[in-house]
This record gives sequence, C-alpha cells and structure tokens, in this order.
Amino acid sequence: MKSNPRGKASEARASRWLQQRGYCLVIPNYHCRFGEIDLIATKDGLLVFCEVKQRRSDRFGSPAAQVDRQKQNRIIKTANHFLTHNPRFAHYQIRFDLISFGSENRWIKAAFFEEDLIPE
Repeated sequence: MKSNPRGKASEARASRWLQQRGYCLVIPNYHCRFGEIDLIATKDGLLVFCEVKQRRSDRFGSPAAQVDRQKQNRIIKTANHFLTHNPRFAHYQIRFDLISFGSENRWIKAAFFEEDLIPE
C-alpha cells in the first residue's frame, strides 16, 4: 500500500467498494520494475487493473487528472508484466479503471485503453 495513511485508507476504501459490487480482489499493490498497480480484481471473466487517486480538494484539478498518458503507459506496462507472470489470467478480458476520491467520489470504468496510447 501507499506510504501515507490517506493513500492506504483510499486503497482500502476502493477495495471494499469493488468487493461490495461483486469483484474479487486478486492482489493489492502489484509492483514490478515498470511501476505499481493499486488494485487488481476479477469479476465474470474480467480482469480489472484499478488506479486509486485521492485529493482533499479539487482546487488544483481532480484526482482523475493525475493519471496522464505517461502514468497510463506505466500502468499498462505493469499490467503486461502481471499477465506474463500470471498466465492463468490470459483468457480474461482486460479493463483499466480509475477510482477517485475527492470533492466527488467517482469510479471510471474503462478510464483508458491500451490501444489509445502513443508509445513513449
């Protein structure tokens, strides 16, 4: 989990949120050389890589705005690493979600797609 208490609390909250909606948590905080994915969960043949963002206020932009193309590329590379090392998920459909906590709580399903990204 994240090193700060608010980050840990946000990830735990997002994990509960997913589980209450029928998702099964595969692993929290998957790390590799490319980066980290906050939550990985499954439901009905779907594998969801979920980024969790939190801000006290939206004064400097929404939490979702923090997930720029560079961050998306790192998440995708990390997801590919996970899939390479966990072949039992190879037949699952993949989705990249964003759960943001701020002045408004949002779950953005399919927040971005691998094919939309421009190689770095």
